[in-house]
Amino acid sequence: MDEAQPIAGGKRVPAPDRLLLLTAAVILALGLVMVASASITLADKVTGNPFYYLERQLAYTVIGLGIGMAAYSLPLFWWQRSNFLLLILALGLLAVVLVPGIGRHVNGSIRWVVMGPFHLQVSEPARLLILIYIAGYGVRRHMQLSTQFTGSLKPMLVMALAALLLLAEPDFGAAMVLIAAAMAMLFFSGARLRDFAIFAVLGVIGFIVLAVASPYRLERITGFLHPWSHPFDSGFQLTQSLIAIGRGGFFGVGLGESVQKLFYLPEAHTDFLFAVLAEELGLLGCLAVLALYFVFTWRAIVIARQAAKKGRMFGANLAFGLGLWVGLQAFINMGVNMGLLPTKGLTLPLMSYGGSSLIVVCAAIGLILRVDRETHVRRFWLEQETAA
Repeated sequence: MDEAQPIAGGKRVPAPDRLLLLTAAVILALGLVMVASASITLADKVTGNPFYYLERQLAYTVIGLGIGMAAYSLPLFWWQRSNFLLLILALGLLAVVLVPGIGRHVNGSIRWVVMGPFHLQVSEPARLLILIYIAGYGVRRHMQLSTQFTGSLKPMLVMALAALLLLAEPDFGAAMVLIAAAMAMLFFSGARLRDFAIFAVLGVIGFIVLAVASPYRLERITGFLHPWSHPFDSGFQLTQSLIAIGRGGFFGVGLGESVQKLFYLPEAHTDFLFAVLAEELGLLGCLAVLALYFVFTWRAIVIARQAAKKGRMFGANLAFGLGLWVGLQAFINMGVNMGLLPTKGLTLPLMSYGGSSLIVVCAAIGLILRVDRETHVRRFWLEQETAA
């Protein structure tokens, strides 16, 4: 445990997990550098300001840090007590974006709600709120989860509804990550292995059926297998990403020296930021990023285990689910960039350009740190039990 720090009233609470904080800070700082590098040419052409995207990302960072501090300051019992309302809010967000005139179309998808100068991608806060609900459900229905099939069925029906709303946008990648993280949380909460296996198989079958039923999804899923067969059509984005990664070699071509970001690689500062990083920083840079996300996920799981050992199961479920969510999305994004997985449209957490993802991940980090804090302070847990 980190060294305790004095606060008002003479109490002493542990400092936030330093390794988790440091890892997140390094990822965030590296992301700002790479957003500046990957977007500078595009920003200059589109807006006349080469640092347009960097300036907006810095603004999102400030907002995200504020939201993260707010999440850290709220006691966990507040989130646990409100988690059903948070679920309703999440489903409402996923539904309202589909209402004509409210959702904004971008590249054939309806994922954003315009809020002045800010475009909110509703799937980001919705997934966070749904995972908070699953964490609470795992505490309320622990016995039912461990003894009855209906214990797992009820939350999976909620996940199915959320996934259908995400697929209507369409956002196949977000639906996949949400269901995977939710199922892992239910298993962590005590769901029977038999039930877990049944839903895992049904989930795989469902995604296969959905993919085959839609020519658009099928093309995106199968296109990554033979991108060089259509290098100027369906395989264009992936082939450009692979060229960028190949050019990087072991040490990279140097920060700011990427060629692929010069209008060759689409979405270079968002979904395919990792490819630009690989080109400029090489294999060493890629391994460093992999290590950072591994450490982040590992620390979140350690915090979850510590909370579980002390009986703080809501916090344990929450830290486990949020850490797994961030780590899983990061590894999927990198897999897509390297041609190991089909294109999903998922950002690289804390690094890719985009306010919705950055702000929500900062909030998730604040919640994980709150779990760590309350795990080591008995008084907070007693307050939770009394308030609940």
